Amino acid sequence: MKKLIVLLFIAICFNLTAQESNSDTFIKYVNPFVGTKNMGHTYPGATVPFGMVQLSPETDTVQFEHNGKYNPDVYKYCSGYQYEDKTIVGFSHTHFSGTGHSDLGDFLVMPTTGQLKLNPGTSDKPESGYRSRFSHDNELAEPAYYKVFLDDYNIQAEHTATNRVGFHQYTFPESDDSHIILDLISGIYNYEEKNVWTFVRVENDTLVTGFRQTNGWARTKTVYFAMTFSKPFYQYGHKKYDENIYKGFWRKFDETKNFPEMAGKKIRAYFDFKTVKGEKVKIKFALSSVSTDGALKNLKAEIPHWDFEKVKAESQDFWNKELSKIEVETLTQNDKETFYTALYHTFLGPITYMDIDGAYKGLDQNIHYAKDFTNYTIFSLWDTYRALHPLFNIIQPKRNADMVKSMLAHYNQSVHKMLPVWSHYANENWCMIGYHSVPVIADALVKGNLSDDFDYNVLLEACVNTATYEPYDGLDYYMQLGYVPEDKNSSSVSKTLEYAYDDWCIAQIAKVSKNQNVYDEYIKRSQSFINVYHEKTGFMQPKMSDGTWKQDFNTLSTHGQGFIEGNAWNYSLYVPHQPEQMIELMGGKERFVQHLDSLFTMYIDDEHFAGTEDITRDGIIGNYVHGNEPGHHIPYLYNWTNQPWKTQERIRMIMETMYSNTVDGLCGNDDAGQMSAWYVFSALGFYPVCPGSDQYSIGSPLVKSAKINLDNGKQLIIEVENQNADNVYVEKVIINGREIKANHILHSDIVNGGRIIFHMTSIPTK
Repeated sequence: MKKLIVLLFIAICFNLTAQESNSDTFIKYVNPFVGTKNMGHTYPGATVPFGMVQLSPETDTVQFEHNGKYNPDVYKYCSGYQYEDKTIVGFSHTHFSGTGHSDLGDFLVMPTTGQLKLNPGTSDKPESGYRSRFSHDNELAEPAYYKVFLDDYNIQAEHTATNRVGFHQYTFPESDDSHIILDLISGIYNYEEKNVWTFVRVENDTLVTGFRQTNGWARTKTVYFAMTFSKPFYQYGHKKYDENIYKGFWRKFDETKNFPEMAGKKIRAYFDFKTVKGEKVKIKFALSSVSTDGALKNLKAEIPHWDFEKVKAESQDFWNKELSKIEVETLTQNDKETFYTALYHTFLGPITYMDIDGAYKGLDQNIHYAKDFTNYTIFSLWDTYRALHPLFNIIQPKRNADMVKSMLAHYNQSVHKMLPVWSHYANENWCMIGYHSVPVIADALVKGNLSDDFDYNVLLEACVNTATYEPYDGLDYYMQLGYVPEDKNSSSVSKTLEYAYDDWCIAQIAKVSKNQNVYDEYIKRSQSFINVYHEKTGFMQPKMSDGTWKQDFNTLSTHGQGFIEGNAWNYSLYVPHQPEQMIELMGGKERFVQHLDSLFTMYIDDEHFAGTEDITRDGIIGNYVHGNEPGHHIPYLYNWTNQPWKTQERIRMIMETMYSNTVDGLCGNDDAGQMSAWYVFSALGFYPVCPGSDQYSIGSPLVKSAKINLDNGKQLIIEVENQNADNVYVEKVIINGREIKANHILHSDIVNGGRIIFHMTSIPTK
């Protein structure tokens, strides 16, 4: 009996040790600060995978406009946090990760002591307001956890989160004047008229509810909240910064102090406490798109207690579970941290957009209920269709299917009967070009991730209606002429090329749906790229409505030449659905290789680089722009020539020079995870050049080995023989004992599990 007890004790200890070890197995390789400097635009705060709450610090309050014009400095604050700043303004609950435009930053909370200040102050004189100095030496960020010491107030700030609730923990010094400020004016990309209305209701001495409505990138966005304190406040108040002439009969009250309703366009509220040294004041802050009652339900369901460490541990376990979907071994610790940080970035969005009971605000601004699916928002589709959603089709297939259902819900609520273009928080913001919900749907469908509860004919109808909505962005001309004319609609070549690819994706959906008529129509439309190829210049080139070519065509310029966020050198290579035909158009394989070589080795001067916000010179190799999305497939195009080894050397070079585990470890905007998804795929050795097909183009794996744990219970093992810094070339690829002869692998090779072995060498395999 005694022996049995000892054995049980050993087993329990071993299990606890294993759990403790596992608790940091993956999150310890993640650096949430990557991308917080220069153009990365990520945030280092507390959130869970695909969480509605992204509780993160704001380091300044730069306005969107200055003297009535766009303020370029605001661009650095797309996600609210800049690593080089010396002060923190507060901690808000909604953020974008790595986008090139912005919004959100709702409900900023800031703990202070001493004299009450309701103005944020300025970075050069932080004492003029409620902001505080801080040091990176006293700052820590992990998945689901953020900690920083606020020097001016001697306050330790800590945050964690669940899906819909942010959990604050502030350790105060002894003070009779401790404050929690709730700033309902603050926001990201703020301007004078952005706040439409705000409302705060003090329910009792520990519970506050309310909402904020804004007119920004999402022009009709309302977010509700429920805020509860672990300790009663003894007094409270607010200051209203409105300039309304009409005051109503509320003027009979002194609304500024201890009045339980606060309403206006511009409000900053405060809640006062008396604290002893080391006392922790905690706040649970729940969000809802529906109502304050919805926020309260979310709060009670997700954090019914006040145990901060318990929530932190559970949320970090959630991160470990998601990050463990891919287990890698790498040559260096830095490579491993870069990989898992990239994987972490890919799980930051799209975000959950519904209450615990399934209720959410729809595009029509009415309340809907998600039946048998999770409703998501933040669809940066011009970016994420390329690699993020294809990655989800491997490691998040159920979530990706729910994202497709969310897109269909958007379509059903759309007065235009269009799928989302770039949507967030029950709004279509119409950012960027194309109709790239279509390739997300096609990719999921072709790869077998849309189950029988999808009506394929409904999917097809939604895609066709989207592709034939004439008022949208030159589509009327595209359908009439076979191209978008530059004199009628700008960025005409980019639009023509992207419409052509999207149309090919519609043809693939029609093929699965067995609709031959739609297939024939859209496979024909997918050839429209031919109409903007100019044989004499060798580039895709703007064409006018009368059929003539644009004069004074500059192949290096990114402005006024028919392209968006790219030039002719990069965008002329955007025919992902017909690379063979594109190569033939451009003179055949030998000439095409010369073109690609020139792209990577030429120099683009400052004149043509000036005014490009999205990237720095760190994101450019020659004239190849990796710091922006339109060219992400380009290094893989050598695989369609007789020199595929050049894909391998380019890919390895890009991974090693344009990604790292440091604060400037991204060479451009992460763009809602696309930049990071490119790295995850490429580090594993393959990439989806054409979402909507079942093929992945082979590159040069950076990992030593990887194990992909699939939702179907199977595992794909990737082994890389002779892996080292010099062996960047692929000698051969063995899949389940069979050597493949193509420069691609199939989706079935991945999801059926088994073993892929890359044999590497330092000599190009010609």
